[in-house]
Amino acid sequence: MNQIEKLIEELCPNGVEYKPLGEVTQIYRGKRFVKADMQESGVPCMHYGEIYTKYGTSATESISYLSKVRAKSLRFAQPNDVVMATAGETIEDIGKSVAWLGNEPIVIHDACYVISGKFDPKFAAYYFNSRAFKDQIRNKISSSKISSISTKNVAKTLFPILPIHIQEEISETLELFEKLEAELEAELEAELEARKKQYEFYRDQLLTFTESERVRWVTLNEVAQRVSSGGTPRSGTKEFYNGSIPWLRTQDIDYRDVYKTSVSITEAGLNSSSAKWVPENSVIVAMYGATAAKVAVNKIPLTTNQACCNITVDSNIAHYRYVYHWIAKQYFILKNLGEGSQNNLNARKIKNFPIPIPPLEEQQRIVNILDKFDALVNDLTSGLPAEIEARRQQYEYYRDQLLTFKELSA
Repeated sequence: MNQIEKLIEELCPNGVEYKPLGEVTQIYRGKRFVKADMQESGVPCMHYGEIYTKYGTSATESISYLSKVRAKSLRFAQPNDVVMATAGETIEDIGKSVAWLGNEPIVIHDACYVISGKFDPKFAAYYFNSRAFKDQIRNKISSSKISSISTKNVAKTLFPILPIHIQEEISETLELFEKLEAELEAELEAELEARKKQYEFYRDQLLTFTESERVRWVTLNEVAQRVSSGGTPRSGTKEFYNGSIPWLRTQDIDYRDVYKTSVSITEAGLNSSSAKWVPENSVIVAMYGATAAKVAVNKIPLTTNQACCNITVDSNIAHYRYVYHWIAKQYFILKNLGEGSQNNLNARKIKNFPIPIPPLEEQQRIVNILDKFDALVNDLTSGLPAEIEARRQQYEYYRDQLLTFKELSA
């Protein structure tokens, strides 16, 4: 028996009673507001997207605000309530929760539920973020382009009934784990940032050529066997999504090799749209949105949406990893070619973008050096990103251990 199991045995020697969440709490949904409504001061508000990206397990201050006029017709969470995000792009997103510990009510988005009850709010938020809860709701989530769960199905989930002092002891233990994990992660993030600067220095040195070097300048189109974009099956059509065909979107492009995608489509979805198969080891450039001009390499055959420019490199002219590193180096220059508020690109601008081509053996030498640095700073399966991910998984393992109880025998 490990230390976590011993602690649970001490706290709950006879097991724990579980009851449907709807019987022991009040659950209600927020009302809709949009990001354009949000401002830097006013009435505190919480958008569902912020729960995934900006909030931890608990919060005492809001990140965004609404005007008093806009907030008047909306719904609020009260101090010591838990706010749960109930819509997201993947099934794993659903259920992410934050305990609201502020001194005043906070407006909540309509893709959030407020859960109010006689519990320690931190304990409840930790539980809703745990594997024990996620496993309960997995089959209750409806999925298409956006996944979501109904109030009725959240209410059916089982919640452990523990004395408040035990809930508080568990949440205090988890807070300590969380703090230690955050400190270790901060150290690794600092080291990672230093390594990134070192990588960028060597990349800039290796990809800067003098007039005397054997280099010819061509366009990206001239080093490609094929340049293509993709397409999006009609949203809301269930038979087009959650199939076996990987489907890449621009938000998944972030200077790394792609081994899986967060969304998949079906054969019917592929045939109904302009999406098409992209062979592995293609260089994929984001054309629209927040990731415009970022680049990735697909390590599996996949399809993409129309915001991706997919370059299948001619290996007789260039090494695909060399092309990847060159585009990564040129991020700011390429992004500045974009138009509109988000600097959106198009396939023509990418195809006409210049690239220096040294002999293939020199390309290979450059690739060998830069790939080592790239793995250290970007690869999720090795190097510092892998160590950071391992720390997160270790914390999640201990959290799930502390929140898994044997059921009270009748």
